[in-house]
Amino acid sequence: MKIYSPAFDEGSLIPSLYTCDGKNLSIPLRWQDIPANAQSLALIMDDPDAPMGTWVHWVLYNLPTKLEELAEGLPADKFLPGGGIQGHNTSLKTGYSGPCPPNGTHRYFFKLYALDCTLENKTDLTKAKLFKAMEGHILAEAQMFGVYQRK
Repeated sequence: MKIYSPAFDEGSLIPSLYTCDGKNLSIPLRWQDIPANAQSLALIMDDPDAPMGTWVHWVLYNLPTKLEELAEGLPADKFLPGGGIQGHNTSLKTGYSGPCPPNGTHRYFFKLYALDCTLENKTDLTKAKLFKAMEGHILAEAQMFGVYQRK
């Protein structure tokens, strides 16, 4: 399984358009080689370099396996138009919250999980609650990262 973004290369600078310094649009993502027996996908974007511990920027789950990408600039709605649910980030807000590091260069990881089930349609899942729900159901995972530093 592989995840990538058409907006930047693995390990490179995330364009400011997708950050608090730009329009804070959600980053476009694409993936491939999803296991044939997967029933749903989940995605987490987090920053392990945040001063107060890992900061979660985006939580998505119950993404249909037929979906091959997330478009740029998704609305902060709980239910996505093509299927899937957006959970709560560290700010307890629904949807995407772009990079906004207080200091230095931070790494932002995008982790995609293929699951052997569809999770309950709860709309308040945080990263911790999502991991608990995914326990024993992860068939495969992939990740990529980008970096960002405020000017």
